Amino acid sequence: MAVPPDVRERLILALDLPSVGQAESLIARLGDTVSFYKIGLQLQYAGGLGLAERLLAEGRNVFLDCKFSDIPETVAGAVASVARLAPQFLTVHADRPTVAAAVRARGAAAMKILAVTVLTSLDDADLAHLGSSLKVPELVERRARDAFALGADGVVASPREAAALRAIAGPGRLIVTPGIRSTAAARHDQKRVATAAEAIAAGADYLVVGREITQAADPATAAANLQAEIREAFARR
Repeated sequence: MAVPPDVRERLILALDLPSVGQAESLIARLGDTVSFYKIGLQLQYAGGLGLAERLLAEGRNVFLDCKFSDIPETVAGAVASVARLAPQFLTVHADRPTVAAAVRARGAAAMKILAVTVLTSLDDADLAHLGSSLKVPELVERRARDAFALGADGVVASPREAAALRAIAGPGRLIVTPGIRSTAAARHDQKRVATAAEAIAAGADYLVVGREITQAADPATAAANLQAEIREAFARR
């Protein structure tokens, strides 16, 4: 497979930090090394939406990881509000009413709706405790099929499920994978992980990385190394 022209943007940095000041300091240290940033719940409630607007105004890409899940009309209203900010990606949970409401409310906006299948912190035992009779891969695939049928632009799933999802998604639909860890790195609270090269080889389109970069002694070098690994993996895919 040819290396995508936007390969540098295939690395999304998760700004999972407690304050906008810390996020801005990290962004400044990274300079032009990273151009795509994920702003999740922690930072959103600490002024992160304002940061998202500033990043977009500077020509950066923004992934708002809101993981909306509510009654359809509430989801629709929230999605319509986010669409006015015009981030590149927005997440919602992958239940059918939520995805349908999000796609409807997004309208003609360019923002892509990503359906979160099963969080990377969950495994089969966790699903069983929640009352599901399905294993993680089965539930991920079922939710992905439903989300694509309803018009979602992509799904969020661990790299462990990326190969099966690539076959389901076909061309044009996105697979975004968190849970990226180098071989020696700690897993922390994520149970279904892989290296960047493994995730791309399996079929992932974008990789979300946080602590591998944010906690590195030299974040810019860590990001550049991951981007090189992603580039090489695309070239081999």
